[in-house]
Amino acid sequence: MGIDLEHLYRDLHANPELSFQEHRTAGIVAGHLSELGLQVQDGIGGTGVVGVLANGPGSTVLLRADMDGLPVLEATGLDYASTVVATDSDDHLVPVMHACGHDVHVTCLLGAVEKLVAERGTWSGTLVALFQPAEEQGGGAQAMVDDGLYAKVPKPDVVLGQHVAPFPAGWLGLRPGVAMASADSLNITLYGSGGHGSRPETTVDPVLLAAATTMRLQGIVSRELAAADQAVLTVGQIHAGTKNNIIASHATLGLSIRTFDESVRAKVLGSIERVVRGEAMASGSPTEPAITLEEHFPLTVNDTAASARVASALAGRFGTEHVIDPGPVAGSEDVGVLATAAGVPLVYWLLGGADPSLFADFAATGRMPENIPSNHSPHFAPLIQPTLGAGVDALVVAARAWLAD
Repeated sequence: MGIDLEHLYRDLHANPELSFQEHRTAGIVAGHLSELGLQVQDGIGGTGVVGVLANGPGSTVLLRADMDGLPVLEATGLDYASTVVATDSDDHLVPVMHACGHDVHVTCLLGAVEKLVAERGTWSGTLVALFQPAEEQGGGAQAMVDDGLYAKVPKPDVVLGQHVAPFPAGWLGLRPGVAMASADSLNITLYGSGGHGSRPETTVDPVLLAAATTMRLQGIVSRELAAADQAVLTVGQIHAGTKNNIIASHATLGLSIRTFDESVRAKVLGSIERVVRGEAMASGSPTEPAITLEEHFPLTVNDTAASARVASALAGRFGTEHVIDPGPVAGSEDVGVLATAAGVPLVYWLLGGADPSLFADFAATGRMPENIPSNHSPHFAPLIQPTLGAGVDALVVAARAWLAD
């Protein structure tokens, strides 16, 4: 009896795990891969799992899925919604949700492996099914590589993968070249001089400094970059103080920066440092601000020739009109690390997960209604079908573009 993919998906969705904590998910994955007859190695890079099926001469194809959830309180109202609470890497108790669809990715890859195993008499080559931890932290792929991934499993000839997105199920988005942005996460500590809230003249107020810095940072994209350059700068966190009548001694900012070009990235990071240090000086800060790079995702760059090969295969299955170029996506991924480390092409595409009835509107405008929840939203809930079926078929079709008949 085959894998009940819908049941598996609901189970994974209801039981998400944070980055590098994907022990339950990894166990489920390893169990299914073993039952399907693959050679399984687990614990790679912490919680990574890889299954290998050698099926005669030919290319080696790596199919990748990520496994981790996010610290988000689910608000979908689904009967299989997550109520999980876990301790994060900073020892904070947080809600956990598959708010980015990694449960879809795991389910689709297991379904694709099952299908390729069933069809093994019709293709030749080697299948490598890789289930990666900690994509959300940008370190999971590198952790697997650093743990000797390609000494433990065959080096691939191509790396393939997909990410569910909020456009109609049955559509796929594939862009050759720079497909997804690089991302940098910065933590900034601004230092003041604390005191009583009634006597601000005796202090250097880090809250005012943080507010001025936040406002000034927004001018980098709007006033320092050319119109043809693209970047996103978001201040996602501000923390300071313990009580209303106490002026704090420091404040912290959490920044997320997305860019599509290394020279633009360098300019934005340089401008951030200039603004932060300049505002600290203007406020009379007694100590230089501390700027720490916490996470970095490289650009996701799809190989042009390999992308054309996959796009042709996908068009043959889904129809040319349903395989689109979504343009550069401001979201970020670390899947490219797996391809770069092996020195092979990457092809990574978007998988529609929203209501297919939106086909007409999406086809006409190229955009989804703004009220459709997107990835990282507490309301993000891909349709189970036809999303899973399309995701399985997309992986199989793409893999078979390399696996010999």
